This record gives sequence, C-alpha cells and structure tokens, in this order.
Amino acid sequence: MTPRKIVFSLLARDGQARLGRIDTPRGEIRTPAFMPVGTAGTVKALYMDQVRAAGADIILGNTYHLMLRPGAERLARLGGLHKFGGWQRPILTDSGGFQVMSLAKLRKITEEGVTFQSHIDGSKHLLTPERSMEIQALIGSDIRMVLDECVAWPCSEKDAERAMRLSLRWAERSKVAFGTPEEQALFGIVQGSTFRHLREISAQGLVDIGFDGYAVGGLAVGEGQAAMLETLDYTTPMLPEDRPRYLMGVGTPDDILKAVARGIDMFDCVMPTRSGRHGKVFTRFGPINIKNARHAEDPRPLDEQSSCPAASQYSRAYLHHLFKAQELLGQMLLSWANIAYYQELMAGIRASIAEGRFEDFYAETQEGWARGDIPAL
Repeated sequence: MTPRKIVFSLLARDGQARLGRIDTPRGEIRTPAFMPVGTAGTVKALYMDQVRAAGADIILGNTYHLMLRPGAERLARLGGLHKFGGWQRPILTDSGGFQVMSLAKLRKITEEGVTFQSHIDGSKHLLTPERSMEIQALIGSDIRMVLDECVAWPCSEKDAERAMRLSLRWAERSKVAFGTPEEQALFGIVQGSTFRHLREISAQGLVDIGFDGYAVGGLAVGEGQAAMLETLDYTTPMLPEDRPRYLMGVGTPDDILKAVARGIDMFDCVMPTRSGRHGKVFTRFGPINIKNARHAEDPRPLDEQSSCPAASQYSRAYLHHLFKAQELLGQMLLSWANIAYYQELMAGIRASIAEGRFEDFYAETQEGWARGDIPAL
C-alpha cells in the first residue's frame, strides 16, 4: 500500500502538551496549530497574505456554506478553493454536519443522511456521508472530516448515544467514500457529549476504522469550560499518540492554552474575526473592548510589542473612533490584530514545548491576562 503523503510527526512532549508537524504536499503545518476560519472562502475582513504573514499554516473552509454558495461543482470548475480564494497552503474542510444542525431549516435525520433546507434561499438538499466526501473533494481540501451528527447541549444520554452510534456508522461510510487518495487525509470525529462511556465507545470505534487524525467534536456547544476540560481529560488519552488531535470549534485563548495542556494539537474558531468585527481585541493583557470610552483619547497602541501593525501602529483613540464612526477599517484592523495574537500565542506555545518550559509559559501567560490592561495615565 502506498504510504500517505500527509504525515504527522510528534517532535517533543512537555507533560501532556505536544509539539508536532504535519507534512503535506502544500507545506508543513506546525502543531499546536490554530486554523483561522474561512467560512465562505475568506477569513473575514482579511487578505490571505495577512493571514499567512500572521503565522497561519492552514485555514478551515466550511462545506455547508461552500456547497450552497458558490457551489462545490462550480468551485471545482474554477480550480478548487485554493485557487479560487488565493490560499495555496493546506486547507481543512469540516463536513457540514454542525452547520446543518445549527443553521439549516426543517432538517430531518435518517440513516441515509440529513435532509435540510438552506438558510439562504430555502432550497432543499440531502447531505450524506458520501456526498460530504464528494463535496470536500470538489472543494479540493487537503484534510477532510467525516460527516457526523453533533447534538445540542444539554442532551439526554439516550439522544447522545443515538447520535454517537449514527456518527460511527456515517464515519465508516465516509472512510469507504474517501477511498485512498495519496495527497489528502481524513479525520474521524469523536462524539458522545459529556458522557465518558459514550466517548470511549466512539473513540474505540473510530480507531478500529482507522483515520489519519482524530477530532473531538460536540464540545463548545454550551456545556461550559469546566465540563469541556473534564471531557478532554478522559477523551484525549483514548486517541492514538501518532495521529494529530483536533478540538473542533475552540475557542478563547484560555480554552486553547488549557486544551494544549491536555494534549490537543489543532484548533479552529470564528472568535478572532467575529470578536474583531464587534470591537473586542485579544492581547497579552487579556481582552480589550475598544468601544469603551476610556480609549477615546488614549494615544497608545494596543500593544507596542506586537508584531502585527494593527496592534502596534494605530492608536487606541483612532481605533475607538473607527468603531464609533462605524468605519469598516476598524473591523479589519481588529480582526487582523486578533488573528495575529492567536498565531503569536501558538508560536509561544510551540517554542515553550520545544524548550521544555510549557508550564512556565502557561503560568506567565495566565498571569499577564490576570493583570489586565493598564489604563492610560
């Protein structure tokens, strides 16, 4: 059997924190990695060269949104998402399952798949494991995700088990439909809500099927950080050491730091750009709301030590003004600053694991956030 051209290497450990690298035909992905979310073929409010310059090795594309607009077949005719969106490095695509559950109208789940109406125009669609694999192939993603059912929280143990077992059957179908492409990878998704024995059944079932990586899904859906971390405490050790581990849809810088400490390698979240569009920026001093009146006459930048021009070269007073005047540039600058901060955080995490000082980095980062932003004199 021809070996896969997407290969994960575990380079170092510090406690449970892992330093690694995923080699792909489109370049390496340094882990722990944060993947900026390019929902509809764009990381909102940023140019792709800004995303790359900030330090991102990989972005995420959304199957649900892209299948509805512009359409998977159209994307394929136009050369795939890499060419279409101007991003030539790796792309991971989710399966569309979460958005079907959270956004679509009149959805109906059967063994075959999920039938739903588009939230955009009401058109009817059937998403099956096989169709999800086909769409992701047409998009041209480097890492595909199996189709799964993500239940809301709270949920009963009975409903969580039903969805988990359906997701396992869909995962097996996804694996068959995926085939054996040499230049793409397929990740399985562990489900089971916050029920330990269900997570164990899911993880073992996925390992038995065999995937290139394993994601922890069904978290960050309202259960709270404590329950999320408790679930990671027992789920992560169930996953193979020699495969990347991906926590889907997470999260805040604090969530990421604590999940890395529990052995997670990959993250994605809309939070950096969504927060930036609403005036919230993440810094080594913790989050700052630039709309607050105290910034109106503050000539300081957000952080003079940041490598990102949006954070180091524009005054808080100017950024505050942009939001008060509802100028689009404000949203662009804060989104840029947030993506850069997330990448700086990941770079710091990777360096600390390599040097065997992750525990110190963890404590120093938490202390910086706890001290908070110092008001202008």
